[in-house]
Amino acid sequence: MIKVVLPTDFSENAFHAIAYALKLLQDHTCRFYLVHTYTPPIYRVDYTLGSPGQLGLPDVQRNSAEEALEDTIKTIKPLSNPAKHTFVSHAAFNTLAEEMDSISHKEGVDFIVMGTQGATGAMEILFGSNTVQVIQKSAVPVLVIPNDFEYEPPRNILFPTDYEVDYQKAHLDFLLKFSKLEHSKLHILHISSPEGLDEGQVNQKVRLEGKLLEHNHEFYDLPDQELIPAINAFQEKHPVELLVMVKNKHSFLERLFLDPVIKKIGLYSKVPFMVLPYTN
Repeated sequence: MIKVVLPTDFSENAFHAIAYALKLLQDHTCRFYLVHTYTPPIYRVDYTLGSPGQLGLPDVQRNSAEEALEDTIKTIKPLSNPAKHTFVSHAAFNTLAEEMDSISHKEGVDFIVMGTQGATGAMEILFGSNTVQVIQKSAVPVLVIPNDFEYEPPRNILFPTDYEVDYQKAHLDFLLKFSKLEHSKLHILHISSPEGLDEGQVNQKVRLEGKLLEHNHEFYDLPDQELIPAINAFQEKHPVELLVMVKNKHSFLERLFLDPVIKKIGLYSKVPFMVLPYTN
């Protein structure tokens, strides 16, 4: 069974991501956790003393969230496969990132699927703050769906890498399992530096090649250039329905979240974007 967390704020954006997950996993046995987090507009005294239920006080916001979650499940069930899909609703007084981390550990979740408005131009914010926080904290892969992406099976997955990642720590096995859902082809993209690969990079590339032996894949070495234009140029020549990157320290992805200028570049707005966590 595949376990997937679907955070929702009951927006069209969140519904769009949920619909993507249901289509992607239509033929697979899954348990979906629909999660909504909330913070009361005024931090009431009953939250500081204990839960409202313990004090015999009505928790209006929780009740409202639970009702909205049940309504969401009713709405999405016609899109699901009743023979293979089950749903669990979960409302919590917490930040989204903290609750995603908590439920992922507690339930043994495989990955998270969430929406983002996405950037449509170079001056717009790439990810919303909630999405960034979830990605930064999550110990399981996070799949982000742009709001304007019309569902296409991820039959071509672009995986940029500098060969400096220890693939034993990068949840690569999850990516390989994920690629089997739609018999996807993995496109491994590397930007060559003038100095070439050092010994460590050569070793990691050999390890990666070994892991990919039984998978449909192709390696690409592009001349020295910035990663953003390289990815954009690649996408113009090759069909890509999913972009995957590893969240290791000092990686481009980390700089993406730390550098406010890079955050404004509309890089991944066209296709879904998966972030693989890194075990240090």
